Amino acid sequence: MAEETQIKSISRHNLEQCLKCSICTVYCPVSAVEPTYPGPKQSGPDQERYRLKDAKFFSESLKMCLNCKRCEVACPEGVRIGDLIQAARIDYSTHTPGLRDRMLANTDFMGTLANKVAPLVNFSLGLKPAKAVLHTVMKIDKHRTFPAYSAQKFETWFNKHAREKQREYKRFVSFFHGCYVNYNYPQLGKDLVKIMNACGYGVHLLEKEKCCGVALIANGLSGQARRQGLNNMKAIRKSITANDEAVVTTSSTCTFTMRDEYKELLNIENSDVRSHITLATRFLYRLIDEGKVKLAFRPDYHLKVAYHSACHMERMGWVVYSTELLKLIPGIDFMMLESQCCGIAGTYGFKRENYERAQQIGEGLFRQIKEVAPDCVATDCETCKWQIEMSTGVPVMNPISILADALDVEQTRKLNS
Repeated sequence: MAEETQIKSISRHNLEQCLKCSICTVYCPVSAVEPTYPGPKQSGPDQERYRLKDAKFFSESLKMCLNCKRCEVACPEGVRIGDLIQAARIDYSTHTPGLRDRMLANTDFMGTLANKVAPLVNFSLGLKPAKAVLHTVMKIDKHRTFPAYSAQKFETWFNKHAREKQREYKRFVSFFHGCYVNYNYPQLGKDLVKIMNACGYGVHLLEKEKCCGVALIANGLSGQARRQGLNNMKAIRKSITANDEAVVTTSSTCTFTMRDEYKELLNIENSDVRSHITLATRFLYRLIDEGKVKLAFRPDYHLKVAYHSACHMERMGWVVYSTELLKLIPGIDFMMLESQCCGIAGTYGFKRENYERAQQIGEGLFRQIKEVAPDCVATDCETCKWQIEMSTGVPVMNPISILADALDVEQTRKLNS
């Protein structure tokens, strides 16, 4: 039985397909700036062969991995190198998450507390003394800018102002809003509801949604991540059974985590609903491409937009949906930024020991954005937004918010009535 389990583990991540070509190391953003990091080939397939024999071959240096998946995008043989590294951290690491890691990872808990006193929290986190304490005591880098919390959760707004209005529609989607929309930026959720309603779709919220768990996985709390993942799968199955056409998200990382990391890292079976979990831009573009939905735009809308390809968007191969949707807007002056990791990797770039490395990784992207000088950067990842805004001063918008701003709502309703 043990031998069967080992063989299954090897095959699951395609370990045996590694050619030792080192292309993954060439594309690794950490290897480019950190000489002490072994690189994805050595940390993944090479060391896994030894780890399967003896756990003592595990190295805590694997925590330097961003889990950006650029190694997997580059791999010519489809080896799930990033999964090998993250699975090794789950299986072999003896590090016990500290208070900092637990606070950064438990986004629902921290968000619920912060929302109640949002103005005070936002003000306090910007003060130098508070930053100094976080830097010294909590080891959260003093240079890091925190995203602002909203005084009202998205769920609260939806239940008060939007839930009853959804009854008038005949077609529906469920919305996995995630922590960022719920606690930090409800406007993005409002923008999605606005677009879907204009297209003739009602929006449901998933029942008792929890954080997707990506921060929990990254911070060594995979058990809690699995419990939350099972909760989310139950809610997603219920919505699909109720004939909602899809479960849409506005976060590339939430989408990727639920579609791929749940099964590969948390052993959560999701094959029955995986195809129903999709990014909102992908869902919308496919409706438009199939002639099921039409959009009308404001003639006075103009914006110079530079698009940043978030790492997990590239791993899913879905960049094209967001970029093509933006190009449909007549008033958009669109440009594509060279594909580069921004360096933040969720909570990774908040930590004192990672901050300088994260900034070095993103330096090329920051320089490119400053040279292009757009009105805004568009990206499908909220943590990329935080990193880019902090490091360049250029505002960052989700493609859904840009689409909502440019949309002629009444004309779009008429076209889809």
